[in-house]
Amino acid sequence: MPYAGGDPYADYRTADFPFARLPDLADRRLGAAVIAANDEFFAERENLLKPERAEFDPGRFGHKGKIMDGWETRRRRGTGADRPYPAAEDHDWALVRLGAPGIIRGIVVDTAHFRGNYPRAVSVEGTSLPGSPSPEDLLADEVMWTVLVPRTVIGGHAANGFAVGAEGRFTHLRVNQHPDGGIARLRVYGEVAPDPGWLGVLGTFDLVALENGGRVEDASDRFYSPPVHTILPGRSRSMDEGWETRRRRDRGNDWIHYRLVERAEIRAAEIDTAYLKGNAAGWAALSVRDGAAGDWRQILPRTRLQPDTNHRFALPAPAIATEVRIDIYPDGGISRLRLFGSLTDDGMRRLRAKST
Repeated sequence: MPYAGGDPYADYRTADFPFARLPDLADRRLGAAVIAANDEFFAERENLLKPERAEFDPGRFGHKGKIMDGWETRRRRGTGADRPYPAAEDHDWALVRLGAPGIIRGIVVDTAHFRGNYPRAVSVEGTSLPGSPSPEDLLADEVMWTVLVPRTVIGGHAANGFAVGAEGRFTHLRVNQHPDGGIARLRVYGEVAPDPGWLGVLGTFDLVALENGGRVEDASDRFYSPPVHTILPGRSRSMDEGWETRRRRDRGNDWIHYRLVERAEIRAAEIDTAYLKGNAAGWAALSVRDGAAGDWRQILPRTRLQPDTNHRFALPAPAIATEVRIDIYPDGGISRLRLFGSLTDDGMRRLRAKST
């Protein structure tokens, strides 16, 4: 079951799809979009990336027929030459720009509520192009596509999961349904692989941000909302967009363990409790270590936090680290953690090697 707010990182059981523990690279909050489709007669392509689970209203009809919460094409008749992008072969397709480029470990094609109108089979291809290519750029003959999911028969009203073995960094997907039909949701799980050239130009950036390649390794509690919320872009707009733990009835405290994009020098931190008013953490502390075998050392001592407030801390000395841990006392929540600094020379070399 999803966490409160219908979070995409909790949509599917990790017992069924172990890769679903990873971030969704096609999350709209990271900037993902469905930039083109050859057909969306019954239901818009944008529905594919909605963060919440698909819904079904049996009485909802429009001028074109049943309104579905997903992407649905018309029944194929003939060659499809009357459709946009007429070189569409014998199947329907949509082009997806990932919100964060990365190495894809698994894909879920969810046909929820599509029972008599789902495609017989699907396939997914990936490519990597710099900049912001247009649909026409992506459909050019010279673009090389890698098969991530071969043409596979799928089920209706089901979460169809596929482990992906193809290595490499991908920026865009082509989702194909054979021959036509509807898909409710698409999830693309993997490891963020940012552009090292861009991060190098920036110099100072958020080293733990999900879009830059930071990730959550573990957390003490996920009861109300997932810890990955704390490294999403932007500020929280409501309480459920942060991380909130259950109320502790012992002498312990809650925490999140993060891995930075690569080895880096941290110079400043922000701990935001936006929209957490009666349930913000009372205090917080930050610790770092350099390498998984290193010792933890505190860089921000236990410090009082205010509700619904963004707290900023300039560190007295830069901290070299690969991992960070925030401890909150005793429980409650934070909405965002930002760690500002720059990659070390060896950190940048490793990032460049991983992105080739």
